[in-house]
Amino acid sequence: MPLKGRTLLRPSKSTTEWWEEKSNFPEGLPLDRVGRGGCQRKHRPICHWCVSARARAWSLWLAAWTLASLQSARALAAVIPFGRVYGLRPKAGLAGTLGKKAVSTTNQAMAKQVKSKSFPGGPIRPAKQMPTVHAHAAGIDLGNAAHFVCVPADGVPADQNPVRQFGVFNPELDKMVEWLEQCQVQTVAMESTGVMWIPVFQKLEAAGLEVLLVNTKRLKHVPGRKSDVLDCQWIQQLHSYGMLTGSFRPADIICRLRTLMRQRENVIASAGSETQHMQKAMQEMGVHLHVAVSDVTGDTGLRIIDAILEGQRDPKELVKLRDWRVRRSTVEEMESALQGDWREELLFVLRQSRQAYAFYQAQLLALDEKIIALLAQIPPAPAPPRDGSSPPSSSTTTSPEKAVGQGKGSSVTAPNSACGPAAQKKPRKKDKTSKGGNPFPKHIRPQLTQIFGVDLTRIPGLNLVSVLMILSEIGTDLKKRWRNGDAFAAWLGLCPGSNISGGKVLSSRTPHVVNRVAVLLRLAALAIGRTDTCLGVFYRRMRAWHGAPKAMTATARKLAVLIYHLLTTGEEYQEPDPKQYDERVLKNKIIRLSRQAKELGFDLVPLEQTV
Repeated sequence: MPLKGRTLLRPSKSTTEWWEEKSNFPEGLPLDRVGRGGCQRKHRPICHWCVSARARAWSLWLAAWTLASLQSARALAAVIPFGRVYGLRPKAGLAGTLGKKAVSTTNQAMAKQVKSKSFPGGPIRPAKQMPTVHAHAAGIDLGNAAHFVCVPADGVPADQNPVRQFGVFNPELDKMVEWLEQCQVQTVAMESTGVMWIPVFQKLEAAGLEVLLVNTKRLKHVPGRKSDVLDCQWIQQLHSYGMLTGSFRPADIICRLRTLMRQRENVIASAGSETQHMQKAMQEMGVHLHVAVSDVTGDTGLRIIDAILEGQRDPKELVKLRDWRVRRSTVEEMESALQGDWREELLFVLRQSRQAYAFYQAQLLALDEKIIALLAQIPPAPAPPRDGSSPPSSSTTTSPEKAVGQGKGSSVTAPNSACGPAAQKKPRKKDKTSKGGNPFPKHIRPQLTQIFGVDLTRIPGLNLVSVLMILSEIGTDLKKRWRNGDAFAAWLGLCPGSNISGGKVLSSRTPHVVNRVAVLLRLAALAIGRTDTCLGVFYRRMRAWHGAPKAMTATARKLAVLIYHLLTTGEEYQEPDPKQYDERVLKNKIIRLSRQAKELGFDLVPLEQTV
């Protein structure tokens, strides 16, 4: 490439290789300064060919010609004016003539590097073969059109393949179960997404096999080329070594209740959509009923809507349907709000939305009756041991007082219980009649108390619908699935994450877990923050430190630990005394301030002693 009329000379080899072969620098030559040119950066080896760069290059050539042989000077001159020079480390035998000052900075940094430690070698011990935990294990890779099943190689004759393909229809599923029984399979692990695994799971469970539904995140790294056959073989191999854990699935009766409760949520959401359609149609007609009453689906709102659909247009006649307990607006304001243009197409939309809303309300009543009938079939929870032995240690469970009182800034717990005599003798407040939220038409608290063994509605923030949702999602036997309350809270995604590498905490964010119970507890925590209970004090303190989202998660975790403790021990919830709780928080705060003052070299002295 021409450069200002001068041809750039390049050797046949690469510049670096040619430089290593031909250059023989004199001892102590400052190579880190060769070819730097006008660039002032210390560690930039590439030369920019400006006037100052050429002058410095030729001065180095003269120094090399003076200190070394003519051959070295010629080798240096052949490269410096027209090539790119890299600072190379001088040879070891040339380091003593001109002294240590001429050694490059780069070479000094390389000399200061600490050598890696070497350990005495020994005989290489080959890794032992992994022990087989489940000898009669099978793996299934489920799909929309076909299922691939792998059994142990010794479970089939030598001339048969241990991998088979089955269809998704019920006759094919029956053949799959028969083949697994013929191969003497005792436990099965399967991988699936969506809900296609439910029929297979139920058939295998009905046949008496142990079934594990494995999370797909733990099986996405399959060695080799990915295919359905390799997937089922990989699942079977990992399951035989005992390296897979199944997802949580409650008992069959709880699954039936869960299906009905989730359908109830869908029906309520659909009814809410129809309510919005009614409100939109009236607002487009100029009828602002949603301003005059707090709920358009209440008694007053539905009576007025039905009268409008029957042909009544006079605001004074419509106001007569107003309930005497309405405080949202006056009679005159409601008369003004009920004046509209009454367009025909909007009245038709309003009629359809009103009929759809009535349909969903009828479906909701039928669902409630079905749920209440199913509750009678759920067996009560096994009673905890009452032999008078000492309570479980804090490593396995957490008392309700400790669950309420502990938190950040509460490292020391008072030895006395937070439940004082006043709190134990405090009578329970009378339940208020719920005016919204789609409550159940029948009082089901005795049934839920019999099923759980304790009354969870005593916990602040939980009502009958919340407790019923907890029952439908996790069941009653929590001790069988989770070892302690902390493990239960971690499964709900209410604990900080742990991402540590090299002794450094990379992230402690709460993992994203989609769980209905976790959402329920977070909403309950938000409601608890408006109460005067100890949990409400804790929520407000966490909100002042970390904000509302983290306060909701922290309070929801306390609720999860509290629920686990009550269900596993059978103890009734007793609200701690707020005064004793405040005293314990103040004591922990004083201890924390004293520790901080001691670290800074000060003493924390009360004001009375200073006076």
